[in-house]
Amino acid sequence: MTRPAKRITSVDVARAAGVSQTTVSFVLNDKPGHSIPEATRLRILEVARQLDYRPHGSARALAAGRSDIVLLSVPDLPIGGAISRFIEEMAAALADQGLALVTHLAGAHGRPLADVCAMVNATVVIGFTSFDEDTVQALYRAGADVVLPSHFSHDEAGRPVGHLQAEYLIGRGHRRIGYAMPAHPGLREMAEDRLAGVTDACAGAGIEPPVVLSTSLEIAAAAAAVGVWTSQSVTAVCAFNDETAIALLAGLRVQGLAAPAHLAVIGVDDIPTARLAAPPLTTIAFDLREAGRGRAEMIMASLAGREPDGAGQQHWKLVARASA
Repeated sequence: MTRPAKRITSVDVARAAGVSQTTVSFVLNDKPGHSIPEATRLRILEVARQLDYRPHGSARALAAGRSDIVLLSVPDLPIGGAISRFIEEMAAALADQGLALVTHLAGAHGRPLADVCAMVNATVVIGFTSFDEDTVQALYRAGADVVLPSHFSHDEAGRPVGHLQAEYLIGRGHRRIGYAMPAHPGLREMAEDRLAGVTDACAGAGIEPPVVLSTSLEIAAAAAAVGVWTSQSVTAVCAFNDETAIALLAGLRVQGLAAPAHLAVIGVDDIPTARLAAPPLTTIAFDLREAGRGRAEMIMASLAGREPDGAGQQHWKLVARASA
């Protein structure tokens, strides 16, 4: 197949359809208020299809008054199954609204976020956490119309989640609880929010605060943490997330122990492998599709200058399996 010498433009479509470029613009941008014969409109659309015409982003943005790009800032943290699924669902929901999601990975140490915003001509910039004021102003100067924090990590995945974990374990009769803190510094803030919820639940039940240990996803580190908890009479552990919880289950096996007989373990996220763990992992889950569509609703509402209805609300639920 011969490669086209240049990008197909609206001028090419107009020439092939035998109409003016202005008429092509009216049809392809679906501008109201112009009486173009239906036969002409259909001919232009068919020519555009045959030529494989795609509107240029900057031209489309000029016609619409804004681009269709939403830029998501992902901080320097491990991209696990829950985060990946959340991004996929938000991208799908935005696509339904005619918007395209572009991600910026802070951990890649590439261009600054404001530079990327200007480069892709983003209309909206949304983050997993709040931006500082200097960053917000830089994004607006770079051309963004809307700058939003996601609130994914704090409003939804903080205290309520930790409280629900501990509440379940306490209801199962556990009175000495541990908390598995992730080793990655990028997850620390979210983990501390969840820990605060665990601590609140323990205080409400009149038991001692959780015994907090940091552990990586290495089996040796998880086994060492298990050894410390069992030596301090801890009978159940709230893990920061499912990956950490599954590491603890592996650490238990290394120690010759088992869950929940020697140490009950509960995670967060209900990743697909949670049900395949040995034993299957008790965890806290929420609807990632609903979360992604809630973010899309938040973005569309902000672009329209109105407050979204319930876009920041999520309902977590316990998924009881054999590990706790």
